[in-house]
Amino acid sequence: MMRLLKLFVLVLCLVVWGTSQAQDALPPKPFTITGTVNGGAKGEKVVLGQSLATGGTIRVDSTQLDDQGQFKIEAVEEHRGSFFTVDLAGRQKVVLLVEGGEDFKVLVGADGAKVTGSKNMEYYAQVDALMQGFAAKVTQWNEAYAQAEEKKDTKKIQEIQTAYAAADAERVARIRSMIPEMGTSLVALFAANNFLNPETDLNILKKLASDYEKVTPTPTLAQGFIGQIKRMTGVAIGELAPDFTLPNPEGEEISLSSLRGQYVLIDFWASWCGPCRQENPNVVRMYNKFKSKGFDIYGVSLDKEAGAWKNAIKKDGLTWKHGSDLKFWNSEVAQTYGVRAIPATFLLDKEGKIIAKNLRGTALEAKLAELLGE
Repeated sequence: MMRLLKLFVLVLCLVVWGTSQAQDALPPKPFTITGTVNGGAKGEKVVLGQSLATGGTIRVDSTQLDDQGQFKIEAVEEHRGSFFTVDLAGRQKVVLLVEGGEDFKVLVGADGAKVTGSKNMEYYAQVDALMQGFAAKVTQWNEAYAQAEEKKDTKKIQEIQTAYAAADAERVARIRSMIPEMGTSLVALFAANNFLNPETDLNILKKLASDYEKVTPTPTLAQGFIGQIKRMTGVAIGELAPDFTLPNPEGEEISLSSLRGQYVLIDFWASWCGPCRQENPNVVRMYNKFKSKGFDIYGVSLDKEAGAWKNAIKKDGLTWKHGSDLKFWNSEVAQTYGVRAIPATFLLDKEGKIIAKNLRGTALEAKLAELLGE
């Protein structure tokens, strides 16, 4: 299924999960933003905001355009790497990757905004250009795909899907090749977190985390990244799955290790997760088909409300083991397993080692049939 991709510039899930090590507070570093809004009128407002790890933006400062359409804002960066936004008189909003010490120059013209003043922004502009070019292609493919579906032209659909996959792979490969050039910079964290896949790029991620461990003092975002990569490394295929114990809906403590001796699917889900609920009938079918052959499931919910969690279990007919600390994305088990999106699954062998990840539908059925027989 085709869909238009967008560049989500402010998503860094690793930040939500905190830092990997304790250290003294980082000394704040000032930075400056000067700019010109072509055609801007005196008195129009320019607002500087700082993006939060949990979503949203807090207002940091504001100023007004002078009679030349120019402005200047001086601010302070306290974490050695944060994302800021500048709302330019309601005409344009730009993203700033700030480490402290920069003198950013912003120019807003008829063709958009251009930001200079740091290597972070140079690389960010390159990544953004790649994304915009890819999005333009996807728009065209979406239109062609809809027409092909209407005509039931399976050959054309396959051509579009092949072209999409090739362009997507080329885009990611280009970003992957840029990361070593970026060094230990904020844009490297941004690119790694948003575009690399831990399943295929773990060595690149481990190298970046290792490089950041040598940086003193370690930026706040990098601390979180280092911890996240260490967690991912601990749940790689072939590793022993970290044990955990959670209360089930009745309040009884259920440990993962209590299921040893069977093939176990750890299923991260939540009642509020639409794709999870859509997948549940498939999981129920797999459970009913293979439970008598040595297969079990431990459902780990990222719910916040016990009632919603219990109702979803009952409504969807999920009769296997369940556990939750009802901490939403702050779930310690989800953090341990490096879960950044749900549904997410880990398939364990009888000794508790991870043998596959994120299998669903027919892929899960084929793997279980291989292990347990039809």
